[in-house]
Amino acid sequence: MKYELVVFDWDGTLLDSAGAIVLAIQSACRDLGLAIPDDARARHVIGLGLADALRHAVPDLQPDSYQAMVERYRFHYLSGDHQLTLFPCVREMLARLQAAGHILSVATGKSRQGLDRALDHSGLRPLFQASRCADECQSKPHPQMLDELMAEFGVAAASTVMIGDTSHDLLMASNAGVDSLAVTYGAHPHEHLLEHKPLACLHSVRELDQWLTSFA
Repeated sequence: MKYELVVFDWDGTLLDSAGAIVLAIQSACRDLGLAIPDDARARHVIGLGLADALRHAVPDLQPDSYQAMVERYRFHYLSGDHQLTLFPCVREMLARLQAAGHILSVATGKSRQGLDRALDHSGLRPLFQASRCADECQSKPHPQMLDELMAEFGVAAASTVMIGDTSHDLLMASNAGVDSLAVTYGAHPHEHLLEHKPLACLHSVRELDQWLTSFA
């Protein structure tokens, strides 16, 4: 087994939620009369902690409007998150990896409350042994999430792989000294992911599963 610890991003990697996040950001801006970021700008911040994401997506946001923006974003996202679905084959891939003896973890820009809600709704909680969230650690691309997960299980960087759909995921992996895999069906475009030199860019969960079966 090359990779004992397999760490997944959540939004845009396991859950098909990138479009809902973009819409929630744009709707919150509309509610508050702020300039509405285009899809590309809103997609770029997916994976960051909420504070960093809003600062980048809405650069004109004033400090005294931050809490209102957070509340409107959460209102719009949570009003429809129960309708979001996992990408096809995610459950089967995770179950196979767990059965093969890999340690499965999540490193996400979501809050702990948000990830707990998503894990329970999706039914995936039993498949993961640990997770780290942006309100517990430094936001991506800081390596703290990966550093803590490796320390928790006593796994070396050489035996860890990070899987994500954004440059933030790949940069976090690089900063932690671990290998990375990119998936192109989430938030960031293929060419942007290639710039960060992942081991591979996979275009579906089925392709990701095949890669992990062969090389992990």
